[in-house]
Amino acid sequence: MALGETIRNSQLWKSIFRHPMPLDRRNRIVVMLTNFFLHLHPVSIKKQGIALSYTWCMGGVTFFLFLVETVTGVLLMFYYRPTLEWAYNDILSLRDVVSLGIMRELHRWGAHAMVIAVWIHMMRVFLTGSYKPPREFNWVIGVNLLVFTLLLSFTGYLLPWDQLSIWAVTVGTNMARATPLLGHEGPFADLVGVNSRYDARSFLVAGRLVGSATLLRFYVLHCIFIPIVASILMILHFWRIRKDGGISGPL
Repeated sequence: MALGETIRNSQLWKSIFRHPMPLDRRNRIVVMLTNFFLHLHPVSIKKQGIALSYTWCMGGVTFFLFLVETVTGVLLMFYYRPTLEWAYNDILSLRDVVSLGIMRELHRWGAHAMVIAVWIHMMRVFLTGSYKPPREFNWVIGVNLLVFTLLLSFTGYLLPWDQLSIWAVTVGTNMARATPLLGHEGPFADLVGVNSRYDARSFLVAGRLVGSATLLRFYVLHCIFIPIVASILMILHFWRIRKDGGISGPL
């Protein structure tokens, strides 16, 4: 008996892999449905589902760029300190001193490319009518992913802590004062009871002015909270694509 067959017939192997090799369609279906990682994927897909003529693969490109941002972002966290004293100097060190300083440039340009890719992906989905039933729920998830992508870009913009980022975020957060219901200058603010001290802008800025608390808050949002929420939504997004019949085509 060959060594490979001996291993496959051992109790240890069977305790980990409950089914034999997926050599036929029936067994392949069982293996896919009972595997933690594979059950998200279809057993088979239509040929048009992997065609490049109308999808442009922008959804996959966006996910790839998210992985690039995750890897480069983790490496940058080893060298970056979100304090007024060190933030700007650490950015300069990443450019001039740190051997992996190119990671910062990859992270920066990858962020711009991700925003462009997700917009093109949304445009393709809209133009091909892929938001229509039964995919309307997944369209809502995609819109939320678009919002979180923009929030990732916005929160990361402040981290270099230079004059451009400080004043850009100041202008951006000032617009939050006019948010309906949540901004003290927005519609229906009186009904909710928000004021200049407790509204959307004060939550983002962590006070009245952009300062050290704002930098720390944006750092936490950018590195922990938003990526975790976006990752959960992406998992749900991919799962619904499979359950809704695979990659959509023109309707």
